[in-house]
Amino acid sequence: MSHETVYAIASGKGGVGKTTTTVNLGTALAEAGERVAIVDVDLGMANLAGFVSLTPDSTTLHDVLAGAASIDDATYRLADNIVAVPSGTSLDDYAETSPEGLREAVDELRSEFDYVFLDVGAGISHETVLPLGLADAVVLVSTPEPAAVHDSKKTIELTDRAGGEIAGLVLTRTRPDGDVSHDELADRLEVPLLGTIPEDPAARDSVYAGTPLVVFEPDGPAAVAYRRLAAELTGIEIDEPEPDHDTSGDSTASTDAAEPTAEPNADDGDENETDHEAAQTEHEAAHDDVSSAITEAESDT
Repeated sequence: MSHETVYAIASGKGGVGKTTTTVNLGTALAEAGERVAIVDVDLGMANLAGFVSLTPDSTTLHDVLAGAASIDDATYRLADNIVAVPSGTSLDDYAETSPEGLREAVDELRSEFDYVFLDVGAGISHETVLPLGLADAVVLVSTPEPAAVHDSKKTIELTDRAGGEIAGLVLTRTRPDGDVSHDELADRLEVPLLGTIPEDPAARDSVYAGTPLVVFEPDGPAAVAYRRLAAELTGIEIDEPEPDHDTSGDSTASTDAAEPTAEPNADDGDENETDHEAAQTEHEAAHDDVSSAITEAESDT
């Protein structure tokens, strides 16, 4: 899959960990040195603007699709190697958007970043189906629950109608004592099983810490699974931390160990910095605020 750089992260229903998957895949690759953009393409029910602490009148993907701003104007730096493009929450602004402009926006991001992840909204609508055909491949996210797996069939059908390709299935919140094997669930959908993300108590802790799992507890089971998924999906070699055998439950050491990868680049004059990166300086958002909003949104679903 090394030639695929734009992925649509999609699900048949909400609340299955789609945004968490998007953010942790992007963060894992960013930590590995890849330049990543995550894009909220849920134009009708967007919430990424809150994730990056933008005011309601901040420039968003809505403005880009309305022809009132460039994609650079709506791109906000979250941390080293990773940026976000939020959509707006105003219904009036949504009414002014032209989803067809998404192709040009994605093409521009494709040319500037190593990987682009499109966080696709659930449901059936034109703006939901469109990203499925624009991406190089679609990552299908589901829990092992029968209803979620059943709804995944609809996403597969929509992807086919949009002319897209399914990269495979990611099962989240898995347990070792499940009634049906994960491979069997993928076989039922007739798609490859890319990976499984186990239920992890650290997920709740990471909500309050405001940090993605791959940073909050890098040696935890879910974080390790997300890194392996990122490596499987892209072919990028991603180092895994040494397992932490301390069973005290204290995650502070794990969080501190990950901090160096998220520190901003102190050399503003680095000759390797692109013009696009320089343009993001005024749009930088606090990493903890972004992570907190993301994890809280997922936990509320």
